[in-house]
Order: sequence, then C-alpha cells, then structure tokens
Amino acid sequence: MPSNRLTYRKRQSYNTNSNKVRVIKTPGGELRYLYIKKKPSAPKCGDCGIKLPGIPARRPREYATMSKPKKTVQRAYGGSRCANCVKDRVVRAFLIEEQKIVKKVLKESQKKR
Repeated sequence: MPSNRLTYRKRQSYNTNSNKVRVIKTPGGELRYLYIKKKPSAPKCGDCGIKLPGIPARRPREYATMSKPKKTVQRAYGGSRCANCVKDRVVRAFLIEEQKIVKKVLKESQKKR
C-alpha cells in the first residue's frame, strides 16, 4: 500500500495564504497537491467604495494581460469611480462655477451703487 503522505511541490514549506493546497488524484492514481489561487476582489469606487459594475474581478497581475476596454467603462473616471460619484462631481463643479458667477454679478451691482 503506497503512503498517503504528501509533500509540497514548491519550495515554500509553510501553510501561508499564498500556499494553500487541496488533494487531487492524478490519472495515474497517485495523490498530489493542487495549489489554489487566491480569490480576486472586484475593483471598488474610490469615493463611495461600491464594486465597480462592468469591470471583472481578477488578481492584479491578470489585469496586465487584459485589453483596455475590459478594464474600464466608457466614461470619465471609467475605471476608478462609479456613475453616481461621477454625476455628483459634475453637478458639484457646475454649482461651484454658478456660485462664482453669482458672486461676480453681486460684486458688480455693489460697485454700481
């Protein structure tokens, strides 16, 4: 009867987060460790923290091989902010500009008086 003791296949010999394994049986009938990759987390909005819709969850290195259209959405701040936060930024910028114009008009009317 063959031994059921298994050894790691990589040099790292500690049970760390990056060294998780599960046991599989190979077609040859022997038991072997299969290394489990870490779960990816979806990118999140920098302002409100929700997951960005339209962008897949991958490990950081996998984004390097993906094409640009798969990593962003066609909008200002496409890959880093959600639609609601972008809308809030646009409205805020518009209101600030309006406020500057109102101050300018009030200043001119004060000068006329």
